[in-house]
Amino acid sequence: MCGVFGIVAPQDANISDKEIEKVLQQLYLFSESRGKESAGIHIYLPASGRSWTLKSARPASEFIKSREYKALLKEVFTEAHKTKGAIAAIAHSRLVTNGRADDAKNNQPICYNGISIVHNGIIVNVDELWKKNPDLRRAAEVDTEVAAAILSKAINDAKDPATATSELFRDIKGTASIAWLEAKSDGIVLATNTGDLFYYLNSSHKFMAFASERYILEQAMQKALPAIKEKIEAAWVSPKTGLHARLSDLQLQEFTFISSASANSDTSLSSRHHKEYNIINNTADERFVRYNAKNLAHLKRCSCCILPETFPFISFDEKGVCNYCRGYQPKYKNLNPEIAKHDFFASLEKYRTGGGNNPNVIVPFSGGRDSCYGLHLIKKEFNLTPITFTYDWGMVTDLARRNIARFCGELGVQNILVSADIKTKRENIRKNVAAWLKKPDLGMVPLFMAGDKHFFSLVNKLKRQTGINLDLWCANPLENTDFKSGFCGIAPDFDKTRLDYLSMSRKLKMIAHFAGQFMNNTSYLNSSLIDTFTSFLAYYVEPRRDFYFIFNHMVWNEDEVNKTIIGAYDFEMSPDSPSTWRIGDGTAPFYNYIYLTARGFSEFDTFRSNQIREGMITREYAMEQVLLENQPRIASLRWYLDTIGLDFNDTIKRVNMLDTMNLHG
Repeated sequence: MCGVFGIVAPQDANISDKEIEKVLQQLYLFSESRGKESAGIHIYLPASGRSWTLKSARPASEFIKSREYKALLKEVFTEAHKTKGAIAAIAHSRLVTNGRADDAKNNQPICYNGISIVHNGIIVNVDELWKKNPDLRRAAEVDTEVAAAILSKAINDAKDPATATSELFRDIKGTASIAWLEAKSDGIVLATNTGDLFYYLNSSHKFMAFASERYILEQAMQKALPAIKEKIEAAWVSPKTGLHARLSDLQLQEFTFISSASANSDTSLSSRHHKEYNIINNTADERFVRYNAKNLAHLKRCSCCILPETFPFISFDEKGVCNYCRGYQPKYKNLNPEIAKHDFFASLEKYRTGGGNNPNVIVPFSGGRDSCYGLHLIKKEFNLTPITFTYDWGMVTDLARRNIARFCGELGVQNILVSADIKTKRENIRKNVAAWLKKPDLGMVPLFMAGDKHFFSLVNKLKRQTGINLDLWCANPLENTDFKSGFCGIAPDFDKTRLDYLSMSRKLKMIAHFAGQFMNNTSYLNSSLIDTFTSFLAYYVEPRRDFYFIFNHMVWNEDEVNKTIIGAYDFEMSPDSPSTWRIGDGTAPFYNYIYLTARGFSEFDTFRSNQIREGMITREYAMEQVLLENQPRIASLRWYLDTIGLDFNDTIKRVNMLDTMNLHG
């Protein structure tokens, strides 16, 4: 999503014009990874009451080089020296989610009747809010405008900034991290319902800066002000909290609020505990999330792997060994790693076209664990020159985007990002999840991820555009999740050689299952149908030519993968998961919570079971790991449901009704 950031230098700040310019420059450059469609800035001088707003449909790195931007800063600094007062700037680097970037009214900062605001996130009930406030005038498509309008109305009604902000978050649904200023005011407000804001107070230079990410803020400060001796450590504006900073002296006032997702909660946020990136909350919505490791550990499971009795199509022999273990075809157990790697490298020789740094392979790149490690191998060991391709369909997390930037930057690899109509994609997800909640069926859960499957047709399109024949994919075969089709009544295929393969008879069974569910639950017959159908074609019908899963041809080793991506590239972990797997996919925490609640297992159980069968880990270790890895990812669940516009409490309570085996106590 977008990047919001800024700086406040009070009257007695010990920071020069040049240093302010450098801080803004680095914040723009680091925040550009969050959105490149447009950039903008609003600067306010409370001593004179003057303000300036500049925005443009160009990337941040180009915006700060423009004559208009440089002229603006010159005028601001000239005026500031005359008045000898504070300087406050809020700025934005945008990834378009709604509202065309070529229409200036949709770009940020948004100014509305004295309110100037920058916003990261999506307000999903924007149309309802405009209808609820018919006295407010709408001029743009972008959702941020309604936030500015509501704040303006509250301030005009003599509400203080904290109250006005709290009322805004009470009304909006979705995700919002904002920074806003009011004309003729001596304060700036930072507030978030997701925790996507950090601020830094510098005691020696006496200024405050803020940004959407800890990493962006700290790195920008280090780059802009390398002479700073004190430790640069950002503070967190945690979820459902705000911060009012007085411009004259940076006196801070913290406040909490109740967002629309928890408006019926009786529990306050006063008992938060925050350490590093993790937060343990006693709020009502989190208490609905259920997990009982003891009950899950006592499920009857295979004596060889850890698949439970609730797994589709499972059966056990007299020794307690399941049919999945008996039918398993080893991927690596009988493979000579060196010979396999040599043979695979040799098979790629025909694709080494051109010379120098001419790209010769497309690498689909999600920013997840295996795609990051695979890119490392392709560049460093395969000696190929890749172009990475990322498809942003609305569920690519900020964490994944940051890891994409880390690896592409370190390896000097081009990244082509194709963004879908994210607003429509998320609305499609909302409609299908809402339909599913009416009549839950585990076989229909993959429908939530249908919008991602255009990835396959887009890769072929990119190959045609670039003239590159080869595409290498980095998913490993131990991730096989046939249980998802198993819930559609499709028996496992122990002989398949590719993760994405499904025989024709199985495809027909899947179509029949989906058709039956559509007839039984007409809520599925919504505007997402075309997207779902074309997704099915992209995944199951789109041709696969010059296409390889690299870990079908060379050994995938978890320890080596983690050692490389973390040690060599500083791969960023998620604060709510102990694993490096599935942390860049916004949908995984939700569907795994569904499977875990309904049947007592998730993708982690199948992955760990395959590792056992390959002799990579012991059964005891696998059980220890899944009891940790299967813990619900509360922050990610909240992000997912807020992002698609579903109430957290209602959704989690409905999913919990699937627990018919008392798995969670």
